[in-house]
Amino acid sequence: MDNAKPQSNLFSTVIWLVLVALTIMTFCLGEAGMTGKGVMLTLLAITMIKSQLVANYFMGLRNTKLLWRAIMLVYFFIVGGLIALAYTIALM
Repeated sequence: MDNAKPQSNLFSTVIWLVLVALTIMTFCLGEAGMTGKGVMLTLLAITMIKSQLVANYFMGLRNTKLLWRAIMLVYFFIVGGLIALAYTIALM
């Protein structure tokens, strides 16, 4: 039996609004023409937060075993790390 409490519509809406706000932030940073490692790391951090929110709340991993959440988190860190590495190498 599944003992997990269902999410409320209000909670899901709040998570969705946070995702929209983070997306608008990344869009504004991109449109401002900002460059550099700091901006790249900021955008990468925002992307990591967004992907974790989507995985936990909209993919339903919040109520699963720690193993599945850890697999997704490691995946996000590997992809984010490779993107950061590629960006750093391109600057050399």
